[in-house]
Amino acid sequence: MELQHTVPTQHTVEPLTRRERVILSNLDETTTLEEIASKLFVTRNTVKSQVRSVYRKLGVNTRADAVACAREFGLR
Repeated sequence: MELQHTVPTQHTVEPLTRRERVILSNLDETTTLEEIASKLFVTRNTVKSQVRSVYRKLGVNTRADAVACAREFGLR
């Protein structure tokens, strides 16, 4: 089974979009939203919105929990 199919079906009610998986794979506890935005050529607000969507879909409230999910899914 491919990773992109594992992430949405095993742990989320709603599938993560391709861009949300990119955001999740770039999220760690030391990287700022500005750094992610710069790397992906989008605004900080775009990243912030996508991070909130990832948190909602994963059912987490913290960056640490999202990073743990990313590690579990093999994205980190």
